[in-house]
Amino acid sequence: MKKSSNHPTALPFLFLSEMWERFGFYLILGIFQLYLTDTAKGGWGMDRATAADIFGTFIAFVYLTPFLGGLIADRKLGYSKSIIIGGILMGIGYIGLAVHHLTVFYLSLALICIGNGFFKPNISTLLGNVYNDEKYRSRKDTGYNIFYMGINIGAFICNFFAAFLRNTIGWGAAFIAAGIGMFLGVLIFAIGMKHYRHADVRKPEQPGDMPLSRIFSVVFLPAIVVGLGAWFIPGNIFGSDSTDAFIFACIPILFFFVSLLIKADAKDRKPISALLAIFAVSIVFWAVFKQNGTALTTWAQYYTDREIPAAIEQPAQRLYLVETIQNKPDSVTAFDDEFRVIRDAAGKPEKVWGKVPYFKNVAPEKMPVEGKSVSLYNTELFQSINPFFVITLTPLIVAFFALLRRRNKEPSTPSKIAWGLLISALSTLMMVGAVYVCSNGAIKASPWWLIGCYGVITVGELFLSPMGLSLVSKLSPVRITSLMMGGWFLATSIGNKLSGILATLWDTYDNKANYFLVNFLLLGGAAAVIFMMLGWLNRIFKEHVK
Repeated sequence: MKKSSNHPTALPFLFLSEMWERFGFYLILGIFQLYLTDTAKGGWGMDRATAADIFGTFIAFVYLTPFLGGLIADRKLGYSKSIIIGGILMGIGYIGLAVHHLTVFYLSLALICIGNGFFKPNISTLLGNVYNDEKYRSRKDTGYNIFYMGINIGAFICNFFAAFLRNTIGWGAAFIAAGIGMFLGVLIFAIGMKHYRHADVRKPEQPGDMPLSRIFSVVFLPAIVVGLGAWFIPGNIFGSDSTDAFIFACIPILFFFVSLLIKADAKDRKPISALLAIFAVSIVFWAVFKQNGTALTTWAQYYTDREIPAAIEQPAQRLYLVETIQNKPDSVTAFDDEFRVIRDAAGKPEKVWGKVPYFKNVAPEKMPVEGKSVSLYNTELFQSINPFFVITLTPLIVAFFALLRRRNKEPSTPSKIAWGLLISALSTLMMVGAVYVCSNGAIKASPWWLIGCYGVITVGELFLSPMGLSLVSKLSPVRITSLMMGGWFLATSIGNKLSGILATLWDTYDNKANYFLVNFLLLGGAAAVIFMMLGWLNRIFKEHVK
């Protein structure tokens, strides 16, 4: 295998494939809630709680299907074929969202979820395999950090495309752009195939492995039956039919991982138990982190001063990255003081003669004169803050850990994850400060509060997320690596669904500071748990990772 800058030649191809895949995926996430709640420009006009529930369910299933996709790749298809199939399905799903028809909408979401199941765990596993060569093994953490930066280049640029396209053409054009990005990623992956074909090795069933047919019959079939049963139960146990169905459907899959641990031999039991412990605490991280598409999008849309500084207003307008509103009465959708849409008896949004809701909490000294237009950043552009910090901070964090490595003081991978949880907890306190400074939303907050929140949680993310991928690759028993990668994404899935559940509660908090304090307690509690387990985790890590 050729060598370039101490990393495998496969790395740039996998980097670019994942970058374009994430371009499409995060473009969708950046505008998803905005599209579902839009009442004026062709969106679905849903209430915020319903949109948050759909958002949480969608991203939950996006990260649940890798369990199945990893399993099929391990036993039947192999990684490369699975990645190509997944990318094509996702591209079709993205483009399908451009069709404003409810059935097509849900079918498109299903294609995205299934496609991601084939794509996501297997490209991560393939990357780990190319680093298993003795020449590159010591740089696996760094390789995953670089790979993770590729993810976030896609996530950063996509929101500018989304803003430009929906400002100039409409929602549909943005969704089609996501599909084109996905197909470009598949093309790049196919071009680079020769550099990782050697790492695409299917793992045959070993004595004691559960056959694939049996996994379907004892895991997935029960999950489908139980999930459908929970959907149709009268009333709700966990707040909505979709939440009930998802939680109950996860139970057979969780039992499968527990049985995997129980039936493992003595050599495999310790690393599997350590991974399951990491999976459990990571759920809380994703429950808070993935609120960037729901609660933090609401904060950016209605509670953040989005007015563009005069110095960059003209360039931004020429690039069509500006939302222009006018300070004068017009026929607009009616909103209450909590920025909830007011609906009539039939559930349709009411119209009133008034000003656009953005002006409801503009500070008096910042209120433009009557009739003047104001240029605002598109809300989805705030979704580029987190990937921007990932891109800029990744080299610094890689250099920081390299410095510690040269001094033999680099923390173990489990230790990095523990610190990531603690740092992430601190980010929620930034939003508590924002709530107090803006008098609980009575006036708009400076965008720097949101930027600061994203900056801190990004540091936590860089300690946790790529390290989680690396840990699975290092610690998993070889014959079930992709399956355990699916377990990592299962934990992400459960966390994502929990993020949607938490976001549906946004409007129930009169004091928004309490909402963010709940997030702080969740992350702080998870950090405390992993620090208590750290000695045990590090012993297993040293014993099983060479």
